[in-house]
Amino acid sequence: MTASSAVTTGTLVVPDARLYYEIRGAGPLLVLVGAPMNAAAFASTAHQLAATNTVLTTDPRGHRASPLDDPRQDSTVPARADDLARLITHLDAGPAVVFGSSGGAVSALALAQTNPDLVTTVIAHEPPLRELLPDADAQRAVTEDIIATFATGDVVGAWRKFFAQAGIEIPEPMLEQMFGGERDPEQVATERYWFDHELRHTTAWVPDPSLLRSIPTRVIVGIGADSTGQLCDHASRELAASLGVEPVLFPGDHTGFVDDPVAFATRLQHVLDAPESWVKLPTGQEQN
Repeated sequence: MTASSAVTTGTLVVPDARLYYEIRGAGPLLVLVGAPMNAAAFASTAHQLAATNTVLTTDPRGHRASPLDDPRQDSTVPARADDLARLITHLDAGPAVVFGSSGGAVSALALAQTNPDLVTTVIAHEPPLRELLPDADAQRAVTEDIIATFATGDVVGAWRKFFAQAGIEIPEPMLEQMFGGERDPEQVATERYWFDHELRHTTAWVPDPSLLRSIPTRVIVGIGADSTGQLCDHASRELAASLGVEPVLFPGDHTGFVDDPVAFATRLQHVLDAPESWVKLPTGQEQN
């Protein structure tokens, strides 16, 4: 896989917002999307995949270069799914393969449910689908406590509780280094918007497994190989079970595409090139 470096940028006006996006490469349309992760987080992976695909990345609504008309407006899952539909339609290059990670995986699943004609394949990488977990009630309460803690101004405390809920171990000195003291104002703004207006909506969304099974869109559930035991690992496995598919392992953990974009892009392209039967297996059969 030979990487492509040329980047074209644009802005699309959508209801209540303006969406910044980037285009790389040529070939079938592949969308890489996060929430709250922006286009920059996917740049290195997009660079690799642009050798064989037209790769679209975007800043989700309310973050970075995608401002809202009303900054106090919540980022709901249906709104983000509609944004993706409008971007794909705007480019006139679909239907698309959509890889979504974390909150972006939730957006991608919602897009498949509402606009299956625009999506051939969804790769839902570690969606934080809290409501699928057996202890959803308790997890819901934890999420509300995290949001309330942030609202008091205790940023480090909110992140400490968030990572504890996620099952991700972050040493205390690193927490202080990452979220205390002087910080990038843009990162602070995107963080504030996520806590205040997005986290609750993302984690409360509930997919419709019967609908996802009935549409022609192929749904692949991805899990980081190093995410074992984390909340998104459990939620992703619950989603895969509800869809009757085997989860696919990707390099790294929740942000493997940031930590090792070359390995991650290679794995993603391999998964996309595999026949559908490779990921939709009879119950009890092992996956490659």
